[in-house]
Amino acid sequence: MRSPVTVSIGAGPESRTVGPISQTDIVRFAGAGGDFNPLHHDPEFVRSSGFPGVIAMGQMHAGILAGLLSDWVGVEHIREYEVRFVAPVFLGDILTASAIVTSVNSDGDGDGDGTTLATVELTLTRGDDTAIRGSALVVAANDQ
Repeated sequence: MRSPVTVSIGAGPESRTVGPISQTDIVRFAGAGGDFNPLHHDPEFVRSSGFPGVIAMGQMHAGILAGLLSDWVGVEHIREYEVRFVAPVFLGDILTASAIVTSVNSDGDGDGDGTTLATVELTLTRGDDTAIRGSALVVAANDQ
């Protein structure tokens, strides 16, 4: 197990760019996750549903954010992870994942062991639009 990452408010990993999202990306994720909803592969069904084009499944881009976070802090240090889907992701979109520490609390879990917990705000954008907002609680080392 690796040591917790040292953090301070405003810190975060370098943002990550993914895309453009292709039909192959969506098909691969559908196969891995079992999400075969026609919104992700059937252009006629998509048009009849009111969307302008095929959309990527939310769990795919939630996974992109989770990957950024776990690569930075280590999956073993993630205590909580949650996302809110704000806007769909379409074929051709280029996504940018970012994370920033918004608070750091020593002994944040209240068990008296001196654990430092950091709250991390997560964002996935497509151009100027936010596709996902999220947050995570991670075990960290405080640089203060």
